[in-house]
Amino acid sequence: MGKRIGRSGFTLVELVTIIVILGIMAAIAVPRFFSRNTFDSRSFYDQAISTLRYAQKAAIAQHRFVCVAFTANSVTLTTGATAACGTNLTGPTGQSPYSVSSSNASFTATPAAFNFDALGKPSFATAPSITVSGYTTNPIIVEAETGYVH
Repeated sequence: MGKRIGRSGFTLVELVTIIVILGIMAAIAVPRFFSRNTFDSRSFYDQAISTLRYAQKAAIAQHRFVCVAFTANSVTLTTGATAACGTNLTGPTGQSPYSVSSSNASFTATPAAFNFDALGKPSFATAPSITVSGYTTNPIIVEAETGYVH
């Protein structure tokens, strides 16, 4: 009786199929790992919304004006008894003045400064369009009548 030689391994079709699948996955997934701009833009967008919500809630809780000032890549909050707002607003973690900024993301256009009054209503007549570059699909909206930020 002779030894039976078993064949093991992959066929050429199986190898080519695996290489094609890996190539497609690499073409889709790899750019997402090397480009942080999308992640940084979304992070700054979320931080800006949270800061504006905090400003409105602080104005209501403290029964004072809270001013919101913008630069190209930051939001800073101050407070005061009048709309002039001369005192730094302390953040929830003790940060004074309370501000958020990003070195890799910015606003598409620098928004105009405004304030929330003691009832949480913003001082502008028409709501500004606040968009973050790289994440322009959802602008930040502050409702003119209620101050609701979304």
